[in-house]
Amino acid sequence: MAQVEAGGDIEVLERGNVYFFYRPSARTGAPQSLVDVQRFHIVLSPEGRDLFRVLTVGKKRLPEPADDAEKFWGYVERVADDPALIEEELGPGREERGSSGGGGIVRSPARPAGEGVYAVARHGNHTHLLYALELPEEPDEVQRELHIDKEGVFLLSIKNPEAGSPAGVGLETEQKADFPPELQERFGSRRFLPAVPPEFLDYEGAELLLMGSAEDHELDVDLDPERETEETADIFKELKLAREGHPVEPLLAGKWA
Repeated sequence: MAQVEAGGDIEVLERGNVYFFYRPSARTGAPQSLVDVQRFHIVLSPEGRDLFRVLTVGKKRLPEPADDAEKFWGYVERVADDPALIEEELGPGREERGSSGGGGIVRSPARPAGEGVYAVARHGNHTHLLYALELPEEPDEVQRELHIDKEGVFLLSIKNPEAGSPAGVGLETEQKADFPPELQERFGSRRFLPAVPPEFLDYEGAELLLMGSAEDHELDVDLDPERETEETADIFKELKLAREGHPVEPLLAGKWA
């Protein structure tokens, strides 16, 4: 149920837990910087729903929160109601063919780089994705490179899968989301829409745009983050992340692993 926060025209459409992950490049050992990162993921777990969404951000980091010139393309890579399927998506299990066509490269497991709470909120004619970090307690080198601040506010838009894209940009036609008619009809002739309802994100292949937001000071949304530790972290309880399979130094200490 959407709720209007104190402050008037801000409507919270969805709340939940948010997790940040990066996957090191298979060509390197332990990563040392963003150059060594192959993929960057945001996992959203909406409150009151048995659902997990894995979003992939093309630039391999978050936009600068207050820079509305940074427009980052992304898409919904996986949607599942079973955390085991998310572990499968973030784990090392799948092999990718080498460029020579001989053998395969086992991909490195994704590393957790942050845990917190989030909200999708409507403000006027647009929507925002807001988050507040709970782990690590103090962001360090990993979070600085990935632009995961203690708090962040971004403009969030959904792309019309029927609208064209420049050559080499975006998903192939067969990879794009197949929205049900009641959602697709909302686009009309528009290329982008606010994420209203957030259920747009429930479809694999949904393309999105994340932008910095210079108006974050106007948003009065209390995310109410809690103090977390390794023992209480939702990333292990809710996502059932296997500690032995995913180095946790980035999550707990902000250090590359």
